[in-house]
Amino acid sequence: MKKITIVLLLFSQLSIFAQNYKFGKVSKEELEEKMHPLDSTANAAYLYKSKEVFIEYSASEGWLLVTLVHERIKIYKKEAANYASEEIRLFKRGGTDEIINGLKAYTYNLEGKKIKKDKLQKNQIFENEVSKNWFSKKFTMPKIKDGSIVEYKYRKTSPYFQYVDKIELQHSIPIKKLTVLVKIPEYYVYKTHSKGYLQMYFNESVKNKKINFTYRSNGGNVGTKTTKYEKSIDLKYKYYEMDKKNIPAIDIREPYISSINQYKSSVSFELSSILIPESRPQYFANSWEGVAKRIYKTSSFGEELKKSSYYRNDLEGIISGKTSESEKMIAIFQFVKNKMKWNGIEGKYTRDGVRKAYKEEVGNVSEINLILTSMLRFAGLNANPVLVSTRDNGVPIFPTITGFNYVISMVDFEDGSYVLLDASEIYSLPNILPTRALNWNGRKITKNGTSSWVKLTPNIHAFEENNMMVNISKNLIAEGFIRTKFDNSKALNFRKNYNHIKEESLKSLLEEERNIEIVDFKILNKYKIGKPVLRNVKFNIEDLIEQISGKIYIEPLLFLTENTNPFKLEDRKFPVNFTAPWKDKNTVSIQIPEGYKVETLPAPLAIGLPDNIGVFRYQVKQVGNKISTTSILQFNSAIITPEYYEALKGFYGELVKKQSEKIVLVKM
Repeated sequence: MKKITIVLLLFSQLSIFAQNYKFGKVSKEELEEKMHPLDSTANAAYLYKSKEVFIEYSASEGWLLVTLVHERIKIYKKEAANYASEEIRLFKRGGTDEIINGLKAYTYNLEGKKIKKDKLQKNQIFENEVSKNWFSKKFTMPKIKDGSIVEYKYRKTSPYFQYVDKIELQHSIPIKKLTVLVKIPEYYVYKTHSKGYLQMYFNESVKNKKINFTYRSNGGNVGTKTTKYEKSIDLKYKYYEMDKKNIPAIDIREPYISSINQYKSSVSFELSSILIPESRPQYFANSWEGVAKRIYKTSSFGEELKKSSYYRNDLEGIISGKTSESEKMIAIFQFVKNKMKWNGIEGKYTRDGVRKAYKEEVGNVSEINLILTSMLRFAGLNANPVLVSTRDNGVPIFPTITGFNYVISMVDFEDGSYVLLDASEIYSLPNILPTRALNWNGRKITKNGTSSWVKLTPNIHAFEENNMMVNISKNLIAEGFIRTKFDNSKALNFRKNYNHIKEESLKSLLEEERNIEIVDFKILNKYKIGKPVLRNVKFNIEDLIEQISGKIYIEPLLFLTENTNPFKLEDRKFPVNFTAPWKDKNTVSIQIPEGYKVETLPAPLAIGLPDNIGVFRYQVKQVGNKISTTSILQFNSAIITPEYYEALKGFYGELVKKQSEKIVLVKM
């Protein structure tokens, strides 16, 4: 009987709150709900998420793309207050902007037994410029606390039919109720593209609809008064409908995810053609070759590459005395990196143009790397721009202009090798790109507009090496020295993340991370970009050495030990993305305390993953009065696909188990 009661109560919780989805009709029961009934870990949830997209005819403006959005979100815990913020991206071109109308937004809280409603004010809505062709409207809801509900709705109107917003069907929080309706007239032909591991499908149907419009005509008689006419057209509309309940959150508890947006379930609509009677048919790029060519032909891309007068005098001095192509490339690359400052704005198109950017020594990614490409070409190198989709932008699933939002440069050499360059990142090196650009493949565009795919992931491993020497005192305090070397992508990331932080602060961060007391701390080669970063640390540590019944127990790698397997899921639906191939090598030498000898040492281990994806080698041995441990972990692929996840999880489990085995010392 108790089981039946529990089931009925749960069913009641799942259904009673779904009674009224009309805007503003937030119920007391919704506000009283303390946790999501199906996901107790959720700090927030969509109670209702609705999107309607349709193309309508306006007598004054013609055909328009309209999107209606209505969302109601429950904030169970204030830590999830980020879900009370919304950013609406809008497209603009030549003074014709997408617009937002009818924005209404409220925060609801329960005060005693009454529902209190706080309205979003106009001065709480901010407009931000994202790039040359994109801007956004952003707001954060007021009065957020545990248990709040936020609700908003708006109408977005656009003359740009090719930019149908991606319809997201899944988020990092659960959705209780989802409705989607897309209505497309027969004149507009779209392809649909689905992605994500949670498969959801539209119910498709065709319905008839009458379009009424007015027009004026003088019947072709010049000088005569025009007459107003009314007319109607019967059109077929294709309907895409979806009504779903209890959509689970995408699981993002594990590390090594490039952008979770790549793996959420969603549907995109790609405009293929516009076929309006008595009008010229319009066909849109349906191949990556076509997309790349279209981008190249724009005035803010291809035309900017042709300009050269603004840098010619500087270029002569830069390459003077340089005879080889490599020397010229390095000299120009270093010059542009040092001269130009990135303003933090990404984008495939220039904003103010290369001339102005060069003069003012600041520009967006496109301006900086198109300047670089143009200078390399003028110096006689076979250089071309490469279109990139950043990690935040995700991996485009079909050919689209918006699939690219970044530009780098590429130099091809006669021996078939090539080098990728990004002068917007001051700490980058040839073929060592910043993390933001290491996503999927890039699209190289040559002078004649042809294009091809280019691998962005570096072949060289990101490398970290630790060499540690330790003495153990009679009081079982470990005193030691560790030198850490960061090279390739690891060096770039170290410089980018830490060069702006004072050494004293870095010292404190490392003490907290490793639970050690640092006696001396020094970093070398911080700004010598071509060399590895070196970090030298003298330290003391107490807690890693145990003494039980006269025996000493020590983990061979001390605070470098990997104690936890980061891969815990039964099944992972999306790839493990390391950004780049990587290798960690740890060497630890421990002086055996006076009066002790080795009783046992961990046995060596060498294991590998299928298809040479990765390898782990581990050895602990006694050399005279010292114990030497060498641990090498290497991954030869930046991305490990889901079919290898079980093997990877087991591989890491063996690694953790082995590194946790202890050296045992006994008295002589």
